[in-house]
Amino acid sequence: MPMMNFRFVQPAHLIDLNPVQELSFIHVDAKALSFGAMTRQRQIQNDPDVRQACPIILEALSHVGHRQTRARGTIGGSISHFDPSAELCNMAALHDAEVILARKGSQRTLTFDRFGIGYLTTAIEPDELLREVRLKRWPERHGYAFEEFAMRHGDFAICAVSCLLTLSRHGTVDDVAIAVSGVAPTPQRLKAFEISARGQAPGHDLYREAATQAAAIEATSDAYTTADYRRHLARILTYRAMQTAVARFNSQAK
Repeated sequence: MPMMNFRFVQPAHLIDLNPVQELSFIHVDAKALSFGAMTRQRQIQNDPDVRQACPIILEALSHVGHRQTRARGTIGGSISHFDPSAELCNMAALHDAEVILARKGSQRTLTFDRFGIGYLTTAIEPDELLREVRLKRWPERHGYAFEEFAMRHGDFAICAVSCLLTLSRHGTVDDVAIAVSGVAPTPQRLKAFEISARGQAPGHDLYREAATQAAAIEATSDAYTTADYRRHLARILTYRAMQTAVARFNSQAK
């Protein structure tokens, strides 16, 4: 719909998927959160199982448009559109998502890093549709944070950073994931930092290391702002996200 509104695409035919009830569902189990492609963003926000298992996605969705758009917008629509600033694309990258693509008589599963090819471009073939999105579930006790900067509330992010982490009983990093979106043509994970951070004590030096790696992402310039400013935002928001995620982990009852 955004592409048609801007006249970037002018399809000869439109197919209404609203009647296909099998494409709208939420399943939460010990390993994953699974969403049908036509699941409304508002449904996800209001689901108690999602709230308990994955509170960060509710935080991210609060930045998506407004209540009226979330009531109609779907998780599959956002991910298929693949705007590099979209909050749900950030969530998919953060959670090592898998997408299930279906065609007549068969289906295939892709990891999210193989699904996104480039700016507004995915691996969906002309005879396929997105059927399901699966997010890897983190342990019940985990720290999380979502930081975003946009020109106005509800706009696409100029930069957004999300963080998930767990700490060991010794207080060092056990596992961490950080996703940066709005900066490059696709959401970026700080993989090198995620590996090196394990076993380190959280604090200023570690947060600064993450921020430095985020600022090293090859950023793009556009009509809204410069690449330098996007890198600056990535650095600041990454530091904040790690700081908040650690504080939230430590505030939870053991």
